[in-house]
Amino acid sequence: MDSSSVSKQTTLSGPEAQPARAGYFRWIICTLLLLGTTKNYMDRQVLGVLKVTLQHDLGWNEIDYSNLVAVFQFAYAAGMVLIGRLIDRLGTRIGYAFAVVAWSLASMAHGMMSTLSGFFVARFALGFTEAGVFPASIKATAEWFPKKERALATGIFNAGTNVGAALAPLVISFVFVRWGWRASFFVIGGLGFVWLILWLLIYRKPEEHPHCSPAELKYIRSDVIEPPAKMRWHRLLPHRQTWAFALGKFITDPVWWFYLFWIPDFLERTQGLDITHLGMPILIIYVIADTGSVAGGWLSSALLHRGWDTNAARKTALLVCACAVVPVVFVLKVHSMWGVILLLGLATAAHQGFSANLFTLPSDMFPSKAIASVVGIGGMLGAIGGMFFAKMIGYLLQVTHSYAIPFAIAGSVYFIAVAVIHLLVPKLEPARLDV
Repeated sequence: MDSSSVSKQTTLSGPEAQPARAGYFRWIICTLLLLGTTKNYMDRQVLGVLKVTLQHDLGWNEIDYSNLVAVFQFAYAAGMVLIGRLIDRLGTRIGYAFAVVAWSLASMAHGMMSTLSGFFVARFALGFTEAGVFPASIKATAEWFPKKERALATGIFNAGTNVGAALAPLVISFVFVRWGWRASFFVIGGLGFVWLILWLLIYRKPEEHPHCSPAELKYIRSDVIEPPAKMRWHRLLPHRQTWAFALGKFITDPVWWFYLFWIPDFLERTQGLDITHLGMPILIIYVIADTGSVAGGWLSSALLHRGWDTNAARKTALLVCACAVVPVVFVLKVHSMWGVILLLGLATAAHQGFSANLFTLPSDMFPSKAIASVVGIGGMLGAIGGMFFAKMIGYLLQVTHSYAIPFAIAGSVYFIAVAVIHLLVPKLEPARLDV
């Protein structure tokens, strides 16, 4: 530990600083995480935006496309466990930097492929390496925020999923019209190296950061200090807390993958929008989703500030979001384009609010050394669920040419997830990893 860190810890031996005077650099870190998540989702959105073009140019059918989505998710599932462990070992700063370089190169590699098998290789590489974004972001949030602010911080950086999904069609349509679909992969992938420079310049642990004041460091460390311990992921599997988070992801993540990879196609089929006109409708959908991400995180944080316990605050927020997603089951009965967009926006907002609180559960129930691994296990199950759902959607569209069943599932599974979480951790008690 360097002398500045020792000095900070010595300074913090006095009375606890008031939050208003604690400093705000942790929110700069949160903004950096938001930008990283934005870049991540721009990369994975390119294929969905170009779906119709690639099907036409390369001769894919609905099942071929669903297989590409499934390969991405299979690789993402494997990557969530393995890269989550790597980030726990390397630390947040180096682990995240490694992940963003790898997934940016994988994203650019799509632009060099001309066959379905080539795209399978590129999608596998992208899925495996993109898996680092959430374990690293959750770990950084645990390092920089006290528990009472983590849901809000998670909601803010998780909003990058919507920002990325919204910006991608605008950038892609601009590049596509001028230079073609291959250039879209090169441009989007190359943006990762811009973010990498910011990350390496800005990110450090709070006790090592010159811009984190002693008062802010004390506020960040205001929770009970956990003894350091190395954590092996297999020790996490016997605990109900691990499965509460992981099954919540398994049940609800497939819905988000469905929105991400099929909303552009749904709008083209039902509203007649081509690639040059998708940008604004999708932007509006994901701007609404951003609101839900922040609002969902804010809700449980606000309840905690009002004196609610963590269990009641988190689960109330989850249940509110589960109710808000239900109207999407009626989207096929709405004939107005803007009515469809508003329903999709509400559904994505509800999902993101749900996700912000779900992502906070590992930091509520586990010590910081285990958080990235728990998130990795949950992300793995979420991707596996998404893989099966993608295959189902491909066959349903090939046979029925209708989105009715996928939207019926999307509007109902969140209640199942809340019930499973509550049954497994009725009091949201911390895991006893020493047992």
